[in-house]
Amino acid sequence: MTREKNGTAAVPSSYGDIMNSPKAVAYCSLTLLVALYIVGAVSHGSLRHEVQTLPLWVPIVLGFRQRPITKWAAIPCFIIWLTLMTFIWLFLLGWARILTGHFSPIEIVLTLIVGAASVTGLAVSFRWPTKVTWGKGLATAALLAVLQLTALRISFIPYIGRQ
Repeated sequence: MTREKNGTAAVPSSYGDIMNSPKAVAYCSLTLLVALYIVGAVSHGSLRHEVQTLPLWVPIVLGFRQRPITKWAAIPCFIIWLTLMTFIWLFLLGWARILTGHFSPIEIVLTLIVGAASVTGLAVSFRWPTKVTWGKGLATAALLAVLQLTALRISFIPYIGRQ
């Protein structure tokens, strides 16, 4: 495969409109965001989930704009959400009590969707070679990790948690 100007792999014309890596990462991020919005709607915590998902807009927008930095912006979000879903699954299986709570059947299904979107996004990201330097990539990943963790923390402020 050849490389385009933005660092993404060019898709051979015989494949038609097969999705490229930036868009795939954007769609995985968007799937995560929508699933978490639905969790917020069914659990009466819409504002909390809107705050928690704010950092996901960065890889969504960058991915649909075909930016190679999308990979680095998305990786920490996928890792954090996959970790949280794993903690929920461990609780539901009775193996650990890291995250606890009551989870309705729809919320459990949505944890599987969030987990699958995170794993898929990580797989696409790790297979996607870009021309982004390690320094810029790691700085972007660190920034998004801080933003995602901060958003999670802010979402538990009593006013936001009750809305």
